[in-house]
Amino acid sequence: MYKLYGSTTSPYVRRLRIWLANIEHEFVNMNIYEQAGREILISKNPAMKVPVLEYIDQGKSAFIYDSRVIYRFLCQQHDFPTLSWPQENQLTLIDAVNDSLVQMFQLSQSDVVADTDKLFFKLQKERVNNVLAELDAQVQEGLFDSWHYPAICLFSLIDWIEFRNLHNLKGLSALLNFHQENIQRIEVTATDPRM
Repeated sequence: MYKLYGSTTSPYVRRLRIWLANIEHEFVNMNIYEQAGREILISKNPAMKVPVLEYIDQGKSAFIYDSRVIYRFLCQQHDFPTLSWPQENQLTLIDAVNDSLVQMFQLSQSDVVADTDKLFFKLQKERVNNVLAELDAQVQEGLFDSWHYPAICLFSLIDWIEFRNLHNLKGLSALLNFHQENIQRIEVTATDPRM
C-alpha cells in the first residue's frame, strides 16, 4: 500500500493523484504552509517539497521525493511501460512552466511585486510564453490525444494556471480545448482543487 503526501492544490501532486486513480493508495492532504503540515513534510522529505510517496521496503518505511521519480518508481513496481524520450521531453517542458509559475506564485504570496524589468521575472515570463506556445503546437499535432502520463501532467498544469489565474492563455486555443475536453473525467473531477 502506498501513501502519497501532498496538498490538493499542487499540480505536481494532482498529476499523481489522477494517474493513481486505479492503483490502491492513501492520500494524505497537508497544508504545507501551516506548522502541522510543515512538521509532517520535514519528517518525510528533507527537501520539504510535495509530493512524497511512502512505501514499505523490507519492513521499513521508505520515501520517494519527486513526482517524476515517483512516477518512474511506480511504473517499475507495476511493470508499466516507461516513457519514450519525446515524452520525457514533454515532461521537461511541462515541469519548466510549473517550476517558473510556482516560484512566481510563491513570490506573490510573499508580497513581492512582479517587476517585468527585473531579470528573474523577465526570464520566467519568457520561459512560460515559449514553452506554452510549444505545448500548444504539440497538442495541435495530436501528441496529447491519448490520456497518458504526459497528458495528465499537461492537464494538471493548465487547470492549475486557470485555478490560480497565473497566466493569460488567450490565443493558446489547442491548450484551452485540450483542457475542456478532459475536464469532466472522473479522476479529474475527484481531484479538483476547487472542491
